[in-house]
Amino acid sequence: MKITEALFTPALSSFYFDDQAAIKAGAEQDGFTYVGKAKTPGFDRIRQSGEAVSVLLKLKNGLWAEGDCAAVQYSGAGGRDPLFTAAGYIPWMQEVLRPLLIGRDVAEFMGNARYFDRLEQDGNRIHTAIRYGLSQALLDATAKASGRLKVEVVCDEYGLPIELKPLALFGQSGDDRYNAVDKMVMKGVDALPHGLINNVASKLGRNGGKLQEYMTWLTQRILQLRSDASYSPVLHVDVYGTIGMIFANDHGKISAYLAGLGERVSPFELYIEGPVDAGSKPRQIALLKEIREALRARSSSVKIVADEWCNTYQDIVEFVDAECCDMVQIKTPDLGSIHNTVEAVLYCREHGVEAYQGGTCNETDVSARTCLHVAQATRPQRVLVKPGMGFDEGMTIVANEMRRNLAILQAKNASVSVMT
Repeated sequence: MKITEALFTPALSSFYFDDQAAIKAGAEQDGFTYVGKAKTPGFDRIRQSGEAVSVLLKLKNGLWAEGDCAAVQYSGAGGRDPLFTAAGYIPWMQEVLRPLLIGRDVAEFMGNARYFDRLEQDGNRIHTAIRYGLSQALLDATAKASGRLKVEVVCDEYGLPIELKPLALFGQSGDDRYNAVDKMVMKGVDALPHGLINNVASKLGRNGGKLQEYMTWLTQRILQLRSDASYSPVLHVDVYGTIGMIFANDHGKISAYLAGLGERVSPFELYIEGPVDAGSKPRQIALLKEIREALRARSSSVKIVADEWCNTYQDIVEFVDAECCDMVQIKTPDLGSIHNTVEAVLYCREHGVEAYQGGTCNETDVSARTCLHVAQATRPQRVLVKPGMGFDEGMTIVANEMRRNLAILQAKNASVSVMT
């Protein structure tokens, strides 16, 4: 079946673009905005409204497939592509992509995804956000052309079994890191709270004291609120390199601090995402490896999650092969086409490193639902609840999509069993 029309329309993402460099440098908040000048190229202000572009593909059978081009909250940081705006990219998409899409056969997803993922503009691969959204629409097109769920398309093309089990979901709190914990415990999320520890003075503390106090509170709050003693969520906190900042990237001091956090949160398991930002991929890999080895030497159970400088499929391969982390965040918009997410999760699983299929609060309902299908096919150890920072909205979108898919897949499985 072929595509007969392709449309590109401006859309809103579920959060905002933030200038990470300015925030880490100490920019102060004024209500929901930040005071001061932007530091990252492309930003007009430190916090800007999030944008997306919806890709709509009409099929010969009259159905419309959809995908949303979205970029991460901290665009332009840690080796990522620059700020993504609808006005800046839709004209090019109409001029270049539309002719390439109309008339294209969508019987198979993977070939189409690879073709557009390799496409270049002025000698460079096209923006990751475009490749991300377009691949979502192409996957949806293949599914709608064949009467399958997107998860079934991925499983069929990669030779993966369909597993009728729920995934472990990870809630993110944004700056509402206290009230959100109550919500997450009430809804029984598998991992929490993310925490958004992206500023030394206001969130980590000059000597790390504020995060220590928060982790103690977090542990006590879960024990106080849980209605079932068997509920034992994993604690996963993203610190955006701030721990490295207060300890001058000294792996010994960092590991000692992290080990202390691990002791504070007993009996829960602790993952720390992005403890340092070493400024480049080689230095990041080397420093994370030193921290991880130092933690092991201390017999600490704290686990390290790679994020900064681990953006593309090839980056993920390098981090995994270096054995510098316990878990990799596969930040879906940064990988471009979602077939790269599929293959990144599978690579992690094959090489004994935990896969966290993440993304960003700055996505849309469409991209979040598509990512859930991909996760149900590839089975990462952790899946981010997204989009947005309100938790409840993202939890509704992701958890309900998962449960609907499971119900449909179970019904199909039962039908096949009866027939055979």
